[in-house]
Amino acid sequence: MPKDYSRTSRLGEQIQRDLAQMIQFEMKDPRLGMVTLNHVKVAKDLGYADIYFTVMGARGESDDEIRRQTERILNDASGYLRTELARILRTRITPHLRFHYDETLDRGMKLTSLIKKATDEDKSRHHDDQQDDSAE
Repeated sequence: MPKDYSRTSRLGEQIQRDLAQMIQFEMKDPRLGMVTLNHVKVAKDLGYADIYFTVMGARGESDDEIRRQTERILNDASGYLRTELARILRTRITPHLRFHYDETLDRGMKLTSLIKKATDEDKSRHHDDQQDDSAE
């Protein structure tokens, strides 16, 4: 098997699928919104699994509280989720679960807006230069 598709990668993908099902159908916390699991990174010794998630509707500065609350809820439920995961996976070691908000989408949107702003400024400068040339 190729090195880039290791056992920890396969286990991470399986954990992601199983946790997504559990969070959607088994967790009954009304404060929990639409959670999407983006990536699971399992440590080589299987001691920990870092789970990166996003929350539907939590974009922007005003939604930081929703992110923090969701992260707190998921980390508080990590013991329960780990126990249920152990039953499904049937591995000798089930990693401890650590949930983190995935800021990749927010950073990408910020970079996209900066690039758009820069290109718009460049176009307006180019347009102004063309008008100056045609005026002469």
